[in-house]
Amino acid sequence: MDTFKDLVNEMNRLVSSADNIDLHLRVFGGLAIYVHSRNDTRFFHRESPDLDFVVPKNERHKLESYFHKMGYSPNKQFNILNGTHRQIFYHDQVEERRIDILIGDFEMCHKLPLEGRFNVDTVTIPLTDLFLSKAQVVQLNRKDALDIISLLLNNEVGDEESGGIDLQRITDLCENDWGLYKTLSINLERVTELVADKDHSVITDDERTSILASIQKIQKAIEEMPKSVAWKMRDKVGTRVRWYMEVEEVEQ
Repeated sequence: MDTFKDLVNEMNRLVSSADNIDLHLRVFGGLAIYVHSRNDTRFFHRESPDLDFVVPKNERHKLESYFHKMGYSPNKQFNILNGTHRQIFYHDQVEERRIDILIGDFEMCHKLPLEGRFNVDTVTIPLTDLFLSKAQVVQLNRKDALDIISLLLNNEVGDEESGGIDLQRITDLCENDWGLYKTLSINLERVTELVADKDHSVITDDERTSILASIQKIQKAIEEMPKSVAWKMRDKVGTRVRWYMEVEEVEQ
């Protein structure tokens, strides 16, 4: 089994080598949370040996030859059936290590379009999209909530140019996707409850105040953003109609 240090080293090896052939391999998931939480990794816990990446759609043809060179073999059946939007590779020597790659946009419970955003960060998907990749999880578990807390604790909410979680990016996406807005709203309330629970928290009072202030900034922004007629009509329908995509689990 890999140690966490092994996974971080492998992440860096794969991203760096991919950059040398103009393959924009960008990390999401646990290791990306770690990259953006290095000031305080208190809430970061991972046991999974998987590495999660996204690549631009027009670069997917490079994947099989690249990963073959790096010591990985494809899940041929899965990749034949799903290769235009998702591919999986396994390490040839480290049995537990799996590479899971999304092609083009981040699509799980909701779609986060990433076209033109692969150069925002040199290792991970952009910080704001990473935050949303956790906040868009409909069945939010404690680990997901702690990932959101970790990002809010270690990063400012403001704008992308200053390296923060970008409010404009969040509102732009929520203006055009009521479902994403709804899931984000629900999850911000869930995280607020977790952070505010002083009986089951290792967060200091100052940290709690800071995290809650960041949540409130996001809540205020998405409530005050412009809302189209179509958005308002969908809002009236509410959760009576499913507002998210169901995510299929892939067997190892």
